Amino acid sequence: MKCSVLEKVNKVRALRMTFKKQQKHMKSFFTLFFGLAFLSSFSQFAGSVEFKYYTSKDTTLNTYWVKDKKIKLDQYAKRGNAIEGSFIFDLGEKTIKFVNPKRKVWGDQKSEIPPVMKGKCDVKKGKASKVLNGVKCTEYIVKNTEENTIISYYIATESYDFFIPMMELWNRKDKQSIYFGKIKGLSKGSMPLMSEERQISDNKMISKLEMIKITKSEVEPSKLEVPADYKKFDQ
Repeated sequence: MKCSVLEKVNKVRALRMTFKKQQKHMKSFFTLFFGLAFLSSFSQFAGSVEFKYYTSKDTTLNTYWVKDKKIKLDQYAKRGNAIEGSFIFDLGEKTIKFVNPKRKVWGDQKSEIPPVMKGKCDVKKGKASKVLNGVKCTEYIVKNTEENTIISYYIATESYDFFIPMMELWNRKDKQSIYFGKIKGLSKGSMPLMSEERQISDNKMISKLEMIKITKSEVEPSKLEVPADYKKFDQ
């Protein structure tokens, strides 16, 4: 009888220990799971990215505003701080809208059709690196001899998850965009913080893109929407 009672006590103790272990494992699992979920929810960039685009004729200032799957690109006038035009990208809906503040109109923007490329692009990961806006960037060089063009990109592999999907949606036809698309195997959050397009024959600079300020902050959802009093322009 005593042995039977002792066996029951031991079984109860064993069950309690098993239950405590299960609780401990579940607690570790949920801590890990929600910890990862917490980190992933904050891994995507939110805020603004200001950059300048240089050519032999002009210099323009532009700003990306980013929140979740929505991006707004403001393009400023050459003189003054007035916004000349904007594009609103919705990566979830796969749509692009153009916005004209002066005329207070907006419309649907179609993806561009890139021109047929001559020759072949040779992509090479360079040995150089730069620290731009406090972010380490790796050099990639894309060269096309037949088009007499070489473009150097200094690419950050941070949390700029919006950039590559936005470029794929926009499908721009300028060489800076087309050649960037030839770089394969970039990580999800990659974005060039500086790029230079030059002629191979004489090393003449054709265009340059340079990020001048990156600010991580909360962006008001209304900033990424078309103002309510704007009218739709049907092309």
